[in-house]
Amino acid sequence: MAGISRFLNALQETQVEVQPVEPGSPTPMAPPANENTRTASANNSSPTLNPTQTKTGEDTGLRYDATGLVPFYNDASQVPEHLQKYFSQRLRYFLLYDKYPGCLLDEEGWYSVTPERIADQIAERCRCDVVLDAFCGVGGNAIAFAKTCERVIALDTNPTRLALARHNAQIYGVADRIEFIQADYISFAQTFLAPGSLATPNSRRKIDVVFLSPPWGGPSYLSGPTVPSEIGDSQTADDVAHPPYSLSSVQPIHGKDLFSLTRKITSNIAYYLPRNTVLSEIGDLLQDTDAHGKLNQLPGEQIEVEEEWMGDKLKALTCYFGGLVAGQEHLF
Repeated sequence: MAGISRFLNALQETQVEVQPVEPGSPTPMAPPANENTRTASANNSSPTLNPTQTKTGEDTGLRYDATGLVPFYNDASQVPEHLQKYFSQRLRYFLLYDKYPGCLLDEEGWYSVTPERIADQIAERCRCDVVLDAFCGVGGNAIAFAKTCERVIALDTNPTRLALARHNAQIYGVADRIEFIQADYISFAQTFLAPGSLATPNSRRKIDVVFLSPPWGGPSYLSGPTVPSEIGDSQTADDVAHPPYSLSSVQPIHGKDLFSLTRKITSNIAYYLPRNTVLSEIGDLLQDTDAHGKLNQLPGEQIEVEEEWMGDKLKALTCYFGGLVAGQEHLF
């Protein structure tokens, strides 16, 4: 709650102070010795960091340097087997991955970060004054939002992950436009909306857009029985239809409840969901319950579902609501 309190106390200030997440405060993840060795690649003249050295912020040029919290991999031989397939996509996740001292990802970040080109596309759609990234992770989306929005509020419950996000944002030169706050989004939203708090309707700082990219349940969100597509015997693992993904699998609360809470902050929502999400459940998000318990569709509002492709592979869906939908900008 400390991060929430600091944010609310700053609501009435003309200039909001960035809440620093000191990279030394979390307990560092101790990587195997061979994974903590940084070497210069053929196209990178950066100095070698041996396992006993620690680079300081002055050495790296970063004010908040998270080097040492997690291993930086610059060769596939250093990467644990279960992360190999993600490492091969590293330049899709962060185009500046190899820029000294290197972008950093923890294990969850490797399988949950939004590829940079997709993040940039979403950020362009969400262009505004203030955007809230409710589950920022290692900062892929927050960095993209900082390119198109005046201010980004980036939340995460994990202090190490926030330190990594700030580290990566500094490599991209946008950290000064992002407020990194250690907070649970549900608690943050409830406190932000609570009557009598500093964030009352007359004094609360306006949040124009909320980006929701909640945990999907880990890499297993595509697991379970698969249904062969109509391709034939030559199909690959990517050519099968995965079981439908329900919003009930969204964490930390049901995906519909998460959406309903967010609508109290703003109607301008971008909801990043698995590619196999049940579309009818997305459509039901704009249903409201009347006094008799009957579900009614909210009048005059549409949902836009954008497919996010990388090459020939569908990666995810981004669902736009409110004034983010093409043709209903008047709702912004």
